[in-house]
Amino acid sequence: MSHKKAFLFGYSQRSIFLTKELQKKGFSLSIIVSDKESYDKAKEDGYDDVMQLDMTNDEALERLNIDKKDHLVCVMRDSHFNVFLTLSLHALFPKNRIIALSDSSHTTQKLKMAGATKVIDLYQVSANRIYNILHKPVATQMIEQLFSPTTTFSLREITIPQNSSLDNKMVDDIDFSNQGVILIGMIDKKLSQQFIFITSGLEHQLNYGDVLVCIGYDEDLDRFERYIRVA
Repeated sequence: MSHKKAFLFGYSQRSIFLTKELQKKGFSLSIIVSDKESYDKAKEDGYDDVMQLDMTNDEALERLNIDKKDHLVCVMRDSHFNVFLTLSLHALFPKNRIIALSDSSHTTQKLKMAGATKVIDLYQVSANRIYNILHKPVATQMIEQLFSPTTTFSLREITIPQNSSLDNKMVDDIDFSNQGVILIGMIDKKLSQQFIFITSGLEHQLNYGDVLVCIGYDEDLDRFERYIRVA
């Protein structure tokens, strides 16, 4: 069987699911980061092949010994820099497959123009997959079709408690990715029991009693629930 390798540029909470998926598919990983915090986090999570370098330096990127069959995965937290890096890698390694992570349709378009072979939109792709099997009530037994029995990755309904830090906040003002979860949709108790499906943000005010539908790893979902209990 041919050896598969991926160079992951960037490492943060929101990209951890992607590293695990690549490993499941048999890829060996080289993680490239630009700051010590990300370097320490990747090492702490058990990755040995981690390197810190200046990603704006083309010569440093060229010294990575990237083979034309290797996958290049751009998951930088800064969306503007992620586009810049995709453009640089495409210019340096035009024959390589470049996968980039996006958090909006606007960024997705920019990444494609920069040379990304495939763009994974955190909101649209994940939400569209789940939307195809969702019925009221939102969380059903059919969710099991999405995830294997052995994974800790799941979908959860989270009710906003009284005196929550989310009460009276706008959905777009909350950085869900920083908490390691993806918001799929919600139920506004004041308006109706209808599920509001979210793909690329929503101009909507959250209130006590609203139900958020999120996906993520169990530990991140647990932490997010603890986080929103604090005013």
